[in-house]
Amino acid sequence: MNQTVAVELKGITKTFGTVVANEKVNLTVQKGEIHALLGENGAGKSTLVNMLSGLYSPDGGYIYIRGKRVQLTSPKQAIEYGIGMVHQHFKLVESFTAKENIIAGKRDTWFTTHKHIEDKILSLCEKYDLKVELSKRVEDMSVGEKQMLEIIKVLYQGADILILDEPTAVLTPQEVERLFNIIRKMKEQDCAVILITHKLHEVMAICDKVSVLRRGENVATVKIAETTPTQLVELMVGRPTDLAIQNYKVAFGEPIYKVNNLTVKDKENVSVLDQVSFVMNTGEILGVAGVAGSGQKELCEALCGTSKISSGELIFKEQHLEGKSPREIYNRGIHIGFVPEDRLGMGLVGNMGIVDNLLLKEYYIQQGLLVNRKGLKDKANNLIHTLEVKTPGIDHPVKQLSGGNIQKVLIGRELALSPDVLVTSYPVRGLDIGAAYQIYDLLNKEKQKGVSILFVGEDLDVLMQISDRILVLCDGKVTGLVNAREITKEALGLMMAGHVQEEGGDYSGNKSYKNA
Repeated sequence: MNQTVAVELKGITKTFGTVVANEKVNLTVQKGEIHALLGENGAGKSTLVNMLSGLYSPDGGYIYIRGKRVQLTSPKQAIEYGIGMVHQHFKLVESFTAKENIIAGKRDTWFTTHKHIEDKILSLCEKYDLKVELSKRVEDMSVGEKQMLEIIKVLYQGADILILDEPTAVLTPQEVERLFNIIRKMKEQDCAVILITHKLHEVMAICDKVSVLRRGENVATVKIAETTPTQLVELMVGRPTDLAIQNYKVAFGEPIYKVNNLTVKDKENVSVLDQVSFVMNTGEILGVAGVAGSGQKELCEALCGTSKISSGELIFKEQHLEGKSPREIYNRGIHIGFVPEDRLGMGLVGNMGIVDNLLLKEYYIQQGLLVNRKGLKDKANNLIHTLEVKTPGIDHPVKQLSGGNIQKVLIGRELALSPDVLVTSYPVRGLDIGAAYQIYDLLNKEKQKGVSILFVGEDLDVLMQISDRILVLCDGKVTGLVNAREITKEALGLMMAGHVQEEGGDYSGNKSYKNA
């Protein structure tokens, strides 16, 4: 394999006002190399690759592509140098076919025959072991198919230096392995691949080297064969960190929340949840697994009373909650905490500080015409101290905090109401390892208090460690409800893809599995 330098960054510096995002970063990526970028939120990973993909221009330092010094002022110019980026949130036109998305923006396609274009795409697919239905519309594709289409799109544009930003965030284990095989094929074809991920086991499984950023600086570049996950975490956070997720054994209490034949339909009257049934117990973390769009969002909102259900029963300790609003539920003495996926759109008001965001949950339970802010200020200060929230002050706009600190504020507010049930939707999505493990610890402490927790997650390794049982959804239907200690990732992946748990059981987790 021709091990020549594909990308070299020398002394790259980028500032935004008084904030230094990258400071004199050096990075070298060889052809035929899979190189990971690791770092906590705010470490400078995204800023660095955005300069490499032409979205930003560095304030200092130099970029070399295949030994030639270049100035990248736009993504179009970056692709001309063979640099393509596959973003975490796909940049596809939903109403277009795969073929239309691939050739969109390519000037040379106007006078090229359809057969020539298709032959070129299929030749690329054969070279890199990719699969695509050219006539299929994006809106009809699975997440894995969209991911593959994004890769084909940048390869068709001529990229041989690929940047993949959190590429496995919403994939099943089978889709992850398929993606890894494609990346390995790219490596064989002398492509340089830069992988941004928070998942250390993926870094160890597929990468050749890893560069660790901390506070905008490249603190180390090491070979994967010469390091361990524990050492990488220590480089990221600057101190030794225990990677084990504690799962405290708590004897299940009584069933507290029963969901019977829950059905939710969208605006087009299509079922996004179809006859879903399960029970939540006190002192239990019930994980929810499923590819994106399997009904997780609708399930969480239905449980909390923030969306209407079409049919079915929601029973909290013999009280029916169907059709009840969050305030009506609260007035019945039932406390359901909700940590939504959209932490700033649905969870918190970004322009408000911690005090006013606490007020959103409490203003209607205070007596009298005037709001007592003193008690809320005390709660805000206690939240900052207990959860180690890094903020200039209790009235500082929460949108200006890091993702991890925003999430701590949101979870802290919900926990301040001493919930009976806590519903969390992707509570650690996009958070660095340090912040994520603090969230896991918080949830486990609530479990020990007897709180019943619903944990919607995308990392199956985490789900299997933190959950007691795992509910699996596919296209709005339950395909299994299993014991987290007795299931494998492969079996979970099959159920996430639509294979159903063997019939005739009570979904206790002690069942075998078969194809649908």
